[in-house]
Amino acid sequence: MVAVVRFSRFGGPDVLQMEECAMAQPGAGEVWLEQAAIGVNYLDVMQRSGRTPIALPSGLGLEGAGTVTAVGAGVSQVQVGDRVAYAMGQPGAYASGRLYPAQRLVRLPETLAFDDAAALLFKGLTAHYLLTSTYEVGPGSIVLLYGVAGALGGIMAQWAKRLGAFVIGVVSRPASVARAEALGCDAVLVFDAATLADEVGRITGGRKADVVYDPIGRVSFAASLDSLRPRGLMVSMGASSGVPDAVELATLNAKGSLFLTRPSLAAHTASDAEYQQRAQQVLAAVADGVITPQIWGRYALADAARAHADIEAGRSSGCIILQP
Repeated sequence: MVAVVRFSRFGGPDVLQMEECAMAQPGAGEVWLEQAAIGVNYLDVMQRSGRTPIALPSGLGLEGAGTVTAVGAGVSQVQVGDRVAYAMGQPGAYASGRLYPAQRLVRLPETLAFDDAAALLFKGLTAHYLLTSTYEVGPGSIVLLYGVAGALGGIMAQWAKRLGAFVIGVVSRPASVARAEALGCDAVLVFDAATLADEVGRITGGRKADVVYDPIGRVSFAASLDSLRPRGLMVSMGASSGVPDAVELATLNAKGSLFLTRPSLAAHTASDAEYQQRAQQVLAAVADGVITPQIWGRYALADAARAHADIEAGRSSGCIILQP
């Protein structure tokens, strides 16, 4: 039997329920994957709570790693016994095993543990497109990055530094400053909407940031805009505090001809070729020591609700994985 976490209504962590079901036989183009580790992402929390609605009832989770144990007709990309990982696709990663499209699996090197792969791939793909496609970060770029003590922010800080950027990290509490500094941030600010822009100006000698990566949303949006240099780019990549108010186009002009974007990982991995290309860049970055796994917590699959509660309470600091 297969252990699966599902939910039938939106709500708090308690809506997550463990069920058992039979293993399914893979169809054409599919594999059956026995999972060793499952990545937990903030998008999972958003979907469970209904802030990012999905059709119910549903499984949950978009990232996992394990071993292929059966293949369907026409599968040539992988074979039984391969160590693989994946990100995106239909929610359903919170399970001891699952069906998954073969062409979206990423083969893992023997040197990369399943736990690390499950903690890194989704967030690594996100970091890659944000730092190379949304804005091409390079030597001399000034980056303002929220959530540096968190899972995605920690990966982005490491990678941006290797690309040559000056990284200003923003954290939610003083206790997180040391962690942000250890990840390579050149300066760290404890978030205060009233003073953020002035502090960024002071740190940069009046220049301010070339790009702001803001996953917070409503409470930080205005301060983020004010932290940009003329013709800087505001990347609104989340809304953990709520959706920001609508922006008048004239506001972007008045603040220095700013650019504003709301990108998604789905749009940057839509084709199998782009998905695999970005995944190989993530694996290469791990192999070269550009980014390193920062696993904060390991939970049993049956404790998925507790993992969500810890995320929402702000207790986590780094990546979280579930273990079947």
